[in-house]
Amino acid sequence: MPESPSTRLPLYAQIEDVLAARISSGAMPVGTQLPSEEELSREFGVSRTTVRVTIQNLVRQGLVEIRRGRGTFVASPRMVQELAELTGFVEDMRALGRTPTARVLSREIVPAASLVAEKLAVPAGTAVVQIRRVRLSDGVPLSFDETYLPEQLGRRVITDDLAKEPIFTLLEERYDTPLVEAEYVLEATVADPTVAMALEIPVGSPIFLIERTSYTSGHRAVDYERLYYRGDYIRFKTRLARRRVPPGQK
Repeated sequence: MPESPSTRLPLYAQIEDVLAARISSGAMPVGTQLPSEEELSREFGVSRTTVRVTIQNLVRQGLVEIRRGRGTFVASPRMVQELAELTGFVEDMRALGRTPTARVLSREIVPAASLVAEKLAVPAGTAVVQIRRVRLSDGVPLSFDETYLPEQLGRRVITDDLAKEPIFTLLEERYDTPLVEAEYVLEATVADPTVAMALEIPVGSPIFLIERTSYTSGHRAVDYERLYYRGDYIRFKTRLARRRVPPGQK
């Protein structure tokens, strides 16, 4: 085992320090594939179980990412996305200098579950269009999106090339449906098997869940989304002004 600043640290923490130092120094640049568990076990003289704990800690810190079926790679620094106005994924990624792409998993007409019905202001069981996509940033799966649209509008949208054309752009530019405002609800959660498979991350990985309901003129809901973002790849930032309270009411 290489020397560590503190040999009193657990073995996994000592290995973690060594690998983190290699990443921060540039010895292992972004995109570099880490050696296999077996190779790291031999290098540091520890068990593969210890190596797994080390890797999971590095994943939680956002220093490395596990790509299913491919291995573990040095991750890009977490991107920071500002929540300042209503924007879509493509706009967000381009603003960050990233290349956005999409992979369409399904598009179908389904009965609206109670939550979807509430958000779109339709009776439960009403037919709505569900679209599932994986959104990628520079080729890395970043978000798994479930989009629900009212049936009449959605039937038109699902005929378009959703791998290339953003839904926001289609609504506004092709279907004369301006997006005026949206309600966001953010929640920290973990990836279930469906989300984990879509994002190529382990089940139980930390993710952000954003529920977004977008409204057109007349405060009519036209788009409800459940957006699952990888917690190891992105942070969200906003700026809030303090509400002014008259001195006598403080």
